[in-house]
Amino acid sequence: MIVNWFQHTDFAYPWLLVLLVLLPVLALLHYRSQAKKSAPLALSTTREIKKARTWKTRLIHVPFWLRILALGALIIAVARPRDSFTESTTTGQGIDIVLCFDISGSMTERDFIPNRLEAAKKVAEDFVRTRAGDRIGVTIFSNISFTLTPVTTDYNMVLQQIAQINSGYLEEEGTAIGSGLATSVDRLRYSKAKSKVIILLTDGMSYSGKISPDIATAMAKTYGIKVYTIGIGSNKTADDNSPFADQGPAAPPDFNPELLKNIARQTGGQYFQAGDNKTLAKVYESIGKLEKSDIQITSYNRYEEKYVPFVLAGLILLVLELIIRLRVLRKFP
Repeated sequence: MIVNWFQHTDFAYPWLLVLLVLLPVLALLHYRSQAKKSAPLALSTTREIKKARTWKTRLIHVPFWLRILALGALIIAVARPRDSFTESTTTGQGIDIVLCFDISGSMTERDFIPNRLEAAKKVAEDFVRTRAGDRIGVTIFSNISFTLTPVTTDYNMVLQQIAQINSGYLEEEGTAIGSGLATSVDRLRYSKAKSKVIILLTDGMSYSGKISPDIATAMAKTYGIKVYTIGIGSNKTADDNSPFADQGPAAPPDFNPELLKNIARQTGGQYFQAGDNKTLAKVYESIGKLEKSDIQITSYNRYEEKYVPFVLAGLILLVLELIIRLRVLRKFP
């Protein structure tokens, strides 16, 4: 158990452990000092001395050893033992991807189960879980756009951000496809990956925003970013077996397929139309087979401090030493 502990532990200040060498030196000096205090005395028998030994005499050295152990524990604590997760840099295969979500009010339509936005989130989460080595970021847009997370290999953070997406998150209503695309491009323009991709998902016409889709598309072309566009929506009702079957017919899709096709074509991507949950899942599956390029993946050091038990042990040993020396042995400095 002790060997296993040392295999998974390092110290922030390992050079302080050299102070542990002082402990046996202090022990040696202590016993030499005790030997000098004991003057030689010639006796015909040691019977009476043996009778004179009590439990107090047997405890005479205990305070010293408690102090030595406390000092050892405190030296280890000051050296800061910790569990470490070592930094490593590896070269892998991957691409830089930004998932760009339309979160306008129409994304709550229930022609998907339970609605368009929740279906899109679920499929996107499944997509993220299947990636390995890719860096993924998330942006959202309605009348304005916003970056939830820059491209990263921390998939847990990406999944947390996707889970928190809700219609109305940005408060202002509208469908600014150009702004959403431009923000996504900005997340990738400094990327050194050879393959950079935006997956743009929307169910609406672009009729607001400060940046037009044409300008945003030109930006994507300039930085060598492929845009895969997904038009989401259908004129079907929710599944008859779903709890939303009695909600009446859903509105027909009102996205502009020509605009989305043009964005995809000009950037070297592809256009998909997703009319239901299964089709949407297949779209992401198709995008998951994109070409890959060499990237460098770096994981950083993380530490979990382990010094607290040693501090507590040292303090407890010092308290015991004081109790035995002052209360039991009644020995004062």
